[in-house]
Amino acid sequence: MSAVERRRELGQQFRVDSVRMAAAANSGHPTSAMSAADLLAVLVDGYLRYDFSQPKSPANDRLVFSKGHASVLLYAMYRAAGVVTDDEILTYRKHGSMLEGHPTPLIPWVDVATGSLGQGLPIGVGMALAAKHLEHLPTRVWVLCGDSEMAEGSMWEAFEHAAHYGLDNLTAIIDVNRLGQRGETMVGWNLDVYAARAEAFGWNAIEVDGHDVEAIDEAFSRAVAMAGKPTVIVAHTLKGRGVAAVENQNGWHGKPLEDPEGAIAELGGLRDIRIEVAKPDVEPVARPAPSKLELPRYELGTEVATRKAYGDALAALGTARPDVVALDGEVSNSTFTEIFAKAHPERYFEMYIAEQQLVAAAVGLQAVGWRPFASTFAAFISRAYDFVRMAAISRATFSLSGSHAGVSIGEDGPSQMALEDIASLRAVHGSTVLHPCDANQTAKLVAAMADTEGISYLRTLRPATPVLYPPDEEFTIGGSRVLRSTDSDEVALIGAGITVHEALKAADALGEEGIAARVIDLYSIKPVDAATLAAAAEATGGKLVTVEDHWPEGGLGDAVMAALADTDDPPRVVKLAVHEMPRSGKPEELLAAAGIDAEHIAAAARRLVAQAVPTA
Repeated sequence: MSAVERRRELGQQFRVDSVRMAAAANSGHPTSAMSAADLLAVLVDGYLRYDFSQPKSPANDRLVFSKGHASVLLYAMYRAAGVVTDDEILTYRKHGSMLEGHPTPLIPWVDVATGSLGQGLPIGVGMALAAKHLEHLPTRVWVLCGDSEMAEGSMWEAFEHAAHYGLDNLTAIIDVNRLGQRGETMVGWNLDVYAARAEAFGWNAIEVDGHDVEAIDEAFSRAVAMAGKPTVIVAHTLKGRGVAAVENQNGWHGKPLEDPEGAIAELGGLRDIRIEVAKPDVEPVARPAPSKLELPRYELGTEVATRKAYGDALAALGTARPDVVALDGEVSNSTFTEIFAKAHPERYFEMYIAEQQLVAAAVGLQAVGWRPFASTFAAFISRAYDFVRMAAISRATFSLSGSHAGVSIGEDGPSQMALEDIASLRAVHGSTVLHPCDANQTAKLVAAMADTEGISYLRTLRPATPVLYPPDEEFTIGGSRVLRSTDSDEVALIGAGITVHEALKAADALGEEGIAARVIDLYSIKPVDAATLAAAAEATGGKLVTVEDHWPEGGLGDAVMAALADTDDPPRVVKLAVHEMPRSGKPEELLAAAGIDAEHIAAAARRLVAQAVPTA
């Protein structure tokens, strides 16, 4: 048969297999897949360059299903490509199957998890950045988008950044089938609106009948030939295409068809077309080998902001590690990633005030083998929290740095004070949460993060703090430091970041009164050093004071209590944290107002020591 006939038949096969999978699972989104079937048939039969035997190769094109609910279409393509069997596709959505309801990297040919709408295209931007500006390869990134997700602001952050970076290797395909979950989308079938918006952002826009395989072929050809700007294919389609009972009918989103056998007959019956997806015809260039890491060194007693140490260490890491890239949200002169940008401009990407795109680009970059560090004010990571959550589902490995955390930032006021970041990042599956208190510790932890799997988060401070540790001291993730201890400690003071310094002052004051206080720098909040905490509880008769520049929920105090909850004799833990909404003021004023300065720590310790300890 001709290429045109093969593609038409392939689109029908994709529809049939979508119906079959949803019927076997009694759930799924077959109608959303049926609308895009012809688009994918032309793409995989004529344009995608992919070696299924080497899914991690940078030479491969990338295919991202931003409309992840249309997963049955992706799995139908895998069957046609011969990498999953007919029996396997019928395990769709069953426990233990890699063919989950929405694609995840449990499947070796899926780079990132999708399903939370508005994420695939921003992640695709990160992949395209890698191919064009880092790998310098002619590989392309294809992203299948749904029209409903075009209401997400993150999609337009992606449009803006893709144009800014001239990502002519990126093609977005919008499946405009008009119907969302509960009815018509905001724009409906007005393709001109999508095209005009994309063109206003600097994209090449092509409108097409999404069921005319010849027109689709021409559109893809024009997209590949476009130089200097990304392309969006705006495709007019019918949801549920090919089955009269559901075609362009509302109310069928996320439902299997009522008569799957009849639908399959209406679509022309079962097919077993196999396609040979073209392999890339280029080879990636090997990256230079890592060199010895020379971290910055800071003298004891000097005052250095941990955010400055982060920037210094990141630049040093970039010198030693050619795979390290840095991204920032237009605050690089505050997070100090500007130091990396000056040292390694070819591996620095400015994401401007677009935190969702910031995290998404990091996810895309790591998916193709880079080691991203993404930085912004800690408070603003909350804007991208869903991207962080989904990144964990993607089994992503990258680092986040949040500066200007807590009331210690001072006069800027509460809108800039991250007070929930530790709790939110602790809640991310497989995450690492670190909060250093001095510059040398920060540098060592930055280096450790670069070798840590999963999502790692470093919380840094705005004010300069005294250097407590010598530059050669080692810090491991999951560790802590006991800064003060005696054989007669009566209470333990546990802090991280700015509160370590306040705890040391409190211990000095208590010592003058004859109260021996152990001071623990709990710089690794997740994973936490449970052994050191248990030893402190035993040594002090179970009297612990935790102090954090954070809301009381989910932060350092809760991490300590969780670590000791299963002990035979759980200790008494007094949690000092920020309870009232802070206001502008000087850092020392705000620490005092929140009850987390040295004076309040000492007072809490005195009260705890004075309390009678129950006997068995």
